[in-house]
Amino acid sequence: MSYSAEISRTTPTAFLFLVDQSGSMQDQMTNGKSKAQFVADVLNRTLATLITRCTKSEGTRDYFHVGVLGYSGSTAENGLAGPLSHIVMHPISAIENSPLRVEDRTRRMDDGAGGLVNQSIKFPVWFDAKASGGTPMCHAITEAAAQLAAWCDAHPDSYPPTVLHVTDGESTDGDPQNLAAQLQQIGTNDGTILMFNLHVSNAGGDPVKFPASDAGLPDAYARLLFQMSSPLPPHLHQAAEEKGIRATMESRGFMFNAEVTEIVDFFDIGTRAAQLR
Repeated sequence: MSYSAEISRTTPTAFLFLVDQSGSMQDQMTNGKSKAQFVADVLNRTLATLITRCTKSEGTRDYFHVGVLGYSGSTAENGLAGPLSHIVMHPISAIENSPLRVEDRTRRMDDGAGGLVNQSIKFPVWFDAKASGGTPMCHAITEAAAQLAAWCDAHPDSYPPTVLHVTDGESTDGDPQNLAAQLQQIGTNDGTILMFNLHVSNAGGDPVKFPASDAGLPDAYARLLFQMSSPLPPHLHQAAEEKGIRATMESRGFMFNAEVTEIVDFFDIGTRAAQLR
């Protein structure tokens, strides 16, 4: 396990977001939003953050290639529309240039005197929330493997791709574990694909964040997602520690029963990478 290649414009890395859009994602979270809408908001914010990380004085450098696959019913499809709909994986500069729209939103900010004030912000949207039908997880992982095998062939010396998979339900088209294992055998000279799994749940109990084993997970489905998750490389272990998450060298990129703040942390840690150059 290496995961140490420098990331540059000639040797970028890739992030592929795999998003469950089945009917159960209509369920509400504790913040009043549907799971689908909240995940979409966090994903859009993450795309904006990735753009910021790649912005230099002369413009945006294509350190990252990014794609989104949404899956529901019996299909897994490109989750980005408009000018980004023709292929799945895009350089980050193409993402920056092609939001579907820019919304005016309000957020609560510290007023510097111990209170809060509303602040208007511009919020670019690339990915819209959807929720209907079944959960064709096997089909989605198969499509992700095809996309990233081609990417790795084209970028053999790059830091390997990361798959960030968000789901709230059991696969409806078979057992995905072997397909996830096959996906994680694809890679570059620097290592194999990392797959992180986030379970979005309405269940009670404390969240489980980057565990080192499946002991204590409440059901077979949670244990399955843990087994489908990659071990954290050292620099991501450090990123988790910086956010106050107790992680060990055996921790895997998995969260169960994640709450709002944990979902934000999951996306942020999962999109960390080695040194940008």
